[in-house]
Amino acid sequence: MRVLLTGGAGFIGSHTAVALVEAGHEPVIVENFSNSKPMVIDRIEQICGVRPELHTVDVRDESALARVFDAAHPEAVIHFAGLKAVGESWDQPLEYYTHNLDATFALLKVMRDRGVFSLVFSSSATVYGDKAPVPYVETYEPLEAVSPYGQTKVMIERVLNDLARAESAWRFALLRYFNPVGAHPSGLIGEDPRDVPNNLTPFITQVAAGRRDALTIHGDDYPTKDGTGERDYLHVVDLAIGHVRALEALPSRAPSSHVWNLGTGHASSVREVLAAFERAVGREIPYVIGPRRAGDLPAFWADASKANAELGWTAERDLDDMARDAWAWQSTNPDGYAD
Repeated sequence: MRVLLTGGAGFIGSHTAVALVEAGHEPVIVENFSNSKPMVIDRIEQICGVRPELHTVDVRDESALARVFDAAHPEAVIHFAGLKAVGESWDQPLEYYTHNLDATFALLKVMRDRGVFSLVFSSSATVYGDKAPVPYVETYEPLEAVSPYGQTKVMIERVLNDLARAESAWRFALLRYFNPVGAHPSGLIGEDPRDVPNNLTPFITQVAAGRRDALTIHGDDYPTKDGTGERDYLHVVDLAIGHVRALEALPSRAPSSHVWNLGTGHASSVREVLAAFERAVGREIPYVIGPRRAGDLPAFWADASKANAELGWTAERDLDDMARDAWAWQSTNPDGYAD
């Protein structure tokens, strides 16, 4: 199957491109490189022995995107493209709402015009907000994310659900995933955030690599096993495989909108994550305790039983695998995808 990946050179997109090739599919990457580097395409080729087709286009440019569809003839789409930093979304809400929604609207219009009706959407556990009981289950309502970033995911899910109800040709997979970490075991592709990392694990690896002085643990007085926040951390390779499983399942499912959580089903604390990275690195990693961040929840994790039952998918890699592969990436690429 020829599969168009918007944002396909990003952290999750690049690993999904590899997983698609390994499953016998043909990825077609659409990327504007606002949060990624062209070098990623070279690295995917090194891993797979296949260079994915690339179109350097902003997904919001409907005319340019239509030309990509005419040239590439995709049979399905996986939609990763969008702004993604939770903290930044509080400071730039208008940019997040317009960018993420406009990109999706343009994509859906071109897909409908070109007769492509299968879409896997990169959603997020943030759609559950701060009131859902744990573990999070797909049937929970109402969805009301805390951050503007999360609200864009809620809004796009609603658009896709409404479209599936109104037009019977569509098949959507809405993948709500939790905290993707790690890297490809080759060490060739991994997470390379712009500026100061927003997420825990790239901050840890940058401290270990000497790029930053110390990790700040935001709060150690939560009602958790060791006082630090607990999250469901998922290896990015497992997550990429989940996208392939969802894509392959869509043709056999009824035209509609289908939702799956992708997570391990258990939570690890910040201290547990730090300890796993210290084992991978082979030394202690300096840290300081800071105040809690506004909006952070004590703990949440996925109920991933639906993905297991319906997609045959389960997370196979543990926290030590995530730390080992993330450190292999960072230690061999201390400056990330440096120009």
